[in-house]
Amino acid sequence: MKQEQTNHNYAIEMKNLTKKFGNFVANDRISMKIKSGEIHGLLGENGAGKTTLMNMLSGILKPSSGQILVNGKEVHLNSAKDATNLGIGMVHQHFMLVQNFTVLENIMLGIENTSLFGILNRQEAKRKIVNLSKKYGLKLDLNAKIEDVSVGMQQRVEIIKVLYRNADILIFDEPTAVLTPQEVDELLETLKLLASEGKAIILISHKLKELKAVANKTTIIRRGKVIDTVDMKNTSPEVLAEMMVGRKINFQRERKSVKTGKAVLKITNLKVINEQKIVKVHDLNLTIHAGEIVGLAGIDGNGQSELVKALTGLKPIENGKVLINDKDLTGASPRKITHNGVGHIPEDRQRFGLILQMNLVENASLQVYNQPPYSHGLFLEPKAMVKMTKEILSDYDVRYSDLSENVGALSGGNQQKLIIARELSRNPSLLIAVNPTRGLDVGAVEFIHSQILKAREMGNAILLISYELEEVQQLSDRIAVIHDGTIVGQAKNEDLTESEIGLLMAGEKLENKEEVIHAH
Repeated sequence: MKQEQTNHNYAIEMKNLTKKFGNFVANDRISMKIKSGEIHGLLGENGAGKTTLMNMLSGILKPSSGQILVNGKEVHLNSAKDATNLGIGMVHQHFMLVQNFTVLENIMLGIENTSLFGILNRQEAKRKIVNLSKKYGLKLDLNAKIEDVSVGMQQRVEIIKVLYRNADILIFDEPTAVLTPQEVDELLETLKLLASEGKAIILISHKLKELKAVANKTTIIRRGKVIDTVDMKNTSPEVLAEMMVGRKINFQRERKSVKTGKAVLKITNLKVINEQKIVKVHDLNLTIHAGEIVGLAGIDGNGQSELVKALTGLKPIENGKVLINDKDLTGASPRKITHNGVGHIPEDRQRFGLILQMNLVENASLQVYNQPPYSHGLFLEPKAMVKMTKEILSDYDVRYSDLSENVGALSGGNQQKLIIARELSRNPSLLIAVNPTRGLDVGAVEFIHSQILKAREMGNAILLISYELEEVQQLSDRIAVIHDGTIVGQAKNEDLTESEIGLLMAGEKLENKEEVIHAH
């Protein structure tokens, strides 16, 4: 009788859940309990098995053994629809959206409300979505196509999509990885509001401060096994980090003094338009020198994506010039830009950084396969490609089961580490890094930051675009702020406070601040 009472107190229970892929054990007898009205954190290294565990809970994967209980009753989830019908919804780290559908169509997809004649009732759906959007402070453009909206808005679409399906058990997989600091604060408030309404929330996050801010309890897993479940009021970020990776983490980044050299990147009067012929970058001027990290701070959607695509040859340039190592590469092809010493860690790793259907060796070789020793004439040299791949995956602790597996089978964090390994191992004279530590655990963040700082010490120029203001402040020598497609101010890192950066990001000018160079 006591057991039944205990079960009934929990919205969701996982008992000894195990998931095997062949001989590989991704989850090893994991048990968790989450109450209604509780935010329960799930913390673990990249590849620790967090997403696999949640995919079982959301009906995408079937457990090899173990039990799932919803409101005290054992359930068998044979599909994502089974989970949806039980009120379980998951916001995935990699968005499950149809690129050429509108925001509205994506939210409606799968539970379309139709008339007797099979006509979609868009107005009813629109009304419900607008109400949800207002209630939870998640702004959307319902008529925009997914392929044309920012990554931040795609995240909001995923959240509204789950709420639209009336989920009471919500799983968030790294929900703040692509959001700006302001959006993060808003989302955390949204999570608190959802919990206050009695919803059970599982929050997968590597961001310890965020877990401290909202989670009641957190379960830590390492290599597929539960290490502990802790009360967040009595646990410090340092203790959480150590439990997660099994060693102490250094949260401070030491930027050694480096003498800057020649201008590696020089952007003059740049103008870029988007697919709708709207000007997204205008009159943008920026110079980055060898041995310098320039952090570009800005609210998502202020021209960062278009700027990066223009610099890497993925979008035409309407006006202005781009010089790299004194060479005019304005409007050059991506290959020409790459071969002139540019490395690129893209904003969206799955769309622009990897070919998910290709294996690890092929993805690791994407930038060099047409150069010796990886090819000679018309013929590839597979042995050289395999040797190089093994080396960089080992150097960057990319966890995988087999080199021949498709890169799409890797966890999101390991996909990110593969891109960073590929780009940094080429020692580019200019590295364009967009949200380089998105979805990485604190141990991996520590390592990647050290590699970026090492590249700076070797004399490389780095353009760091990150929506993590803390990351920009930790790594940058100089901070430039972008607003409405142009640089509105820039200064040495130590000459700008966080609040001053925030004001510039909002388009405000700083008065009586001589250190800040205003563009206009």
